[in-house]
Amino acid sequence: MTARVPTLGVIGLGLMGGSVCRAARSAGSCDRIVGFDLDVAVPLAAQQSGVIDAACESVAALGAEADLVVLAVPLLAVPAVLAELAPALREGALLTDTGSAKQSVLLAVGESLSPGQAARFVAAHPIAGSEQSGLDAARADLFAGHKVIVTPTAGQQREALQAVCDFWRGLGSEVLEMEAGHHDEVLALTSHLPHLLAYALVDALAGEKDNREIFRYAAGGFRDFTRIASSDPLMWHDIFRSNRPAVLAGLDQFMARLQNLRDAIDGNDGDEVLRVLTRARASREYFLRLLEERENAEPPGVTFISSAGKPLAGSLRVPGDKSVSHRSIMLGSIAEGITEVEGFLEGEDALATLQAFREMGVVIEGPNQGRVRIHGVGLHGLRPPRAPIYVGNSGTSIRLLAGLLAGQKFDVEMSGDESLARRPMRRVTEPLGRMGASLLTAENGCPPVRVQGNHPLHGIEYTLPVASAQVKSALILAGLYADGETRITEPAPTRDHTERMLQAFGWPVERSGSTVTVRGGATLRAQHIEVPADISSAAFFLVAASIQEGSDLLLTGVGVNPTRTGVIDILRLMGASITLQNERLAGGEPVADLRVRHAPLHGIEIPQELVPLAIDEFPVLFVAAACAQGETLLTGAEELRVKESDRIQVMADGLQILGVTAEPRPDGILIRGGPIGAGTVISHGDHRIAMAFAVAGLRARGPVIIENCANVATSFPGFVSLANQAGMHIGMEEGS
Repeated sequence: MTARVPTLGVIGLGLMGGSVCRAARSAGSCDRIVGFDLDVAVPLAAQQSGVIDAACESVAALGAEADLVVLAVPLLAVPAVLAELAPALREGALLTDTGSAKQSVLLAVGESLSPGQAARFVAAHPIAGSEQSGLDAARADLFAGHKVIVTPTAGQQREALQAVCDFWRGLGSEVLEMEAGHHDEVLALTSHLPHLLAYALVDALAGEKDNREIFRYAAGGFRDFTRIASSDPLMWHDIFRSNRPAVLAGLDQFMARLQNLRDAIDGNDGDEVLRVLTRARASREYFLRLLEERENAEPPGVTFISSAGKPLAGSLRVPGDKSVSHRSIMLGSIAEGITEVEGFLEGEDALATLQAFREMGVVIEGPNQGRVRIHGVGLHGLRPPRAPIYVGNSGTSIRLLAGLLAGQKFDVEMSGDESLARRPMRRVTEPLGRMGASLLTAENGCPPVRVQGNHPLHGIEYTLPVASAQVKSALILAGLYADGETRITEPAPTRDHTERMLQAFGWPVERSGSTVTVRGGATLRAQHIEVPADISSAAFFLVAASIQEGSDLLLTGVGVNPTRTGVIDILRLMGASITLQNERLAGGEPVADLRVRHAPLHGIEIPQELVPLAIDEFPVLFVAAACAQGETLLTGAEELRVKESDRIQVMADGLQILGVTAEPRPDGILIRGGPIGAGTVISHGDHRIAMAFAVAGLRARGPVIIENCANVATSFPGFVSLANQAGMHIGMEEGS
């Protein structure tokens, strides 16, 4: 949206101010542009080159003409400019600025402008720039595709805020809002401190006696790191002084970390050096990946277009099991020695767990093509993270970590994305509280979760109200740190990866009927873990090959833990042809190659004892039911309503759009098989919903369009390419 103003006035015609003028003219944001600069020659040059229409002789003269004034002057010059501008400012004029520090600007606004003028001032910071400076470096596209942060104030006119935001959007920017103090703290760390360090490093090396040799042999890394030291020194001089408290706080934090690294090198502490380096590298990669995921997840995001494909054939290996990948990181981190993991799932959820333990001081090498080396710190060797732990969309991470962290000596906070913030946590926090833990959540019982450390734990006997492997595992992990026995009884069998892996690491676990017992006080010993292929990921191909005529597909190395094979049992009850071949053990987990061939399916009433064993696979099982003859009834599956989405309702809505009879129930759904039509469905950011409807496209009479599919990478990176390799036909669009 372009906010058009009759006369735009720009004070300061260097790179930033000149670019505002060029961009506004290019966008048609104003009828006329007037300008002023402290260097009297610059406005005349700007007028001659067409950057502005008229050069003003003073700040006051510009203020009398302009309907929108943009301050693009050095930060330390802002108070004097505002003092001269205020008496002459045109009635009702809007004001904004381009400064990199906002609290100092707003302080000057309060001291120099009247309350009415201050209410029409919108402090802004364009996150854009160049190594070059001056009017000659000004560009019309400087702001295009970049962010502008505005910092609203309490007394600000809403109309003024909207108009100024629209003006910046008209120059091609994405406008974000942030509190001024928080802005200054964030920018001190992400922009101001890096520039300060770059200047300091170049200055230090330039002062060396043999600096010609230093600079002659400097490699690309030196040039890349110090490139920003080519920016305008006067501008950065003003920024460092104007944002002095936040810059000093960031510098103190950096110097402390640098001193820690120096001490480690001086003391020949290779473990600490490796810990810092691997954590730093991984942190950068992880947060770049999160940034990419977040940008991709913004509407309209990623769209799948699925249509009729060929028979599925050949041999495939789906990614590693997510549940086993999570637990390999957790137990490897608190074990003694180095744990080697192969087949680790490099999806966002498992990477969130990996990053969490790096933040707690664990050296983790990789992942590299599914290989991870974890330098275990022992049961009590975790360190307090320097900031809240962010786990993205991973419910497994936050729930299992709640149990493990309940036994630590330090406090920690965990949060996640918008979807995770709606996931219930009381089912975990309440029984942990009975063990003596102290965990706080938001008022609605959802994340963020604050775990207060140094609370001794004691074992309890607890019967799960609802079968849940995540709750069971959280209590088992807390039980490692508890005095006495922790006994958990489940109403129906759930996946037992935690129990199996604990035993592989040497921790005694007892199983008697539906009760699991662990005792505190043992030790975990590092192991070699081979992560099997994920049966939840294989489920999409089991259903796809079952419903597509002529299919004969082999899925290799799939985990067939008895607590996870509900999807196979249910499909077989529906008439599917699935056989297990080459059965074996890998890292304590049963593994097999699954051969699936097309077979006519028929509706069934799903046995309730199989529901917990297939809880994650029901979205694609609903697609199998839609392709089956007759009715399929699911009951006893309330858990599906509190996953990444309400999977009962979302799947029912999507199936109805495609012409399938689907009647949601409080604890399940009734689906009547029949023809599948074309249509557009919304996945609500739920990866399993998106992939399930992609499978439905195989049997649809026209294209099935699935919106908001970016989160598929959280559980199944490379799904589209693997599906197309097998014979499906899925297109992917980013954007419209």
